[in-house]
Amino acid sequence: MSMYNDKVIEHFSNPHNAGDMENPDGEGVYGSPVCGDMMKIMIRVSEDDVITDAKFKTFGCGSAIASSSVATDMVIGKTVEEALAVTNQNVLDELGGLPAIKIHCSVLADHAIKSAIFDYAQKHGKTYKGLEGFDPNADEQDDHHGCDMEIHLPEKLSDL
Repeated sequence: MSMYNDKVIEHFSNPHNAGDMENPDGEGVYGSPVCGDMMKIMIRVSEDDVITDAKFKTFGCGSAIASSSVATDMVIGKTVEEALAVTNQNVLDELGGLPAIKIHCSVLADHAIKSAIFDYAQKHGKTYKGLEGFDPNADEQDDHHGCDMEIHLPEKLSDL
């Protein structure tokens, strides 16, 4: 019996929104050197503050890729404030759950989305209530022991 449900396997095998985005309005990179999972989320935002597109590049395990896929699906079509309200629990729920030792992957996705929105806000001189107190460089992970090191970090973050 697999430790992953069908939805997680589907998003890992056929990820949505994977790839690069030319000239994104915002981009966030987040990961764990201890774990080996690294995510880059890129967003495009319309003039009325709606996320019209989101792409990701992830180096990591199947749970990290599935979390990135679902998180980008979840924010496309939402306003920036609505996207900021998406939590790692929402990502877990949308995936139908992850094994306990893989929950950190949903936290990575949540933080990478918020980092991309933070970058967008900085570039455009905007402030959002959902970013109050957010630090894109903060380490939100407390538990790295569940990482399986399936894929290692790139030599440089710019390689993402």
